[in-house]
Amino acid sequence: MKIFKFILILILIFTKLSSAEIENELKIKIYKNIRCLICQGQSVYDSQSDFALSIKLLVSNKLEEGFKEDEIYIYLKDKYGEWIIYEPEFNQNTYILWILPILLFLIGGAIITRKLIIKNY
Repeated sequence: MKIFKFILILILIFTKLSSAEIENELKIKIYKNIRCLICQGQSVYDSQSDFALSIKLLVSNKLEEGFKEDEIYIYLKDKYGEWIIYEPEFNQNTYILWILPILLFLIGGAIITRKLIIKNY
């Protein structure tokens, strides 16, 4: 009976640790995807500005309240605008962001192919 209680306690401890670990990884993922509005070009994860610290606290509080990752992003976009998120959504305002790299790749490939064909003749 003592062994059973000991094993049960170990399972509970490891389950609690793993859920805390998962929550910490989720926080880090969210921090890295949020742009610091003070430190241009840095994520909240990398920044130590007052803004970044307040956003980290806000994210922690929202996770404790039961918000999901997407709900936190929506909340931040409503409050600070879409620019605060590093990964923009695919919508009519961001078509060019998603299509331009593909177009540049195709045009560059066409130019290289054309140069190789002309060179071979």
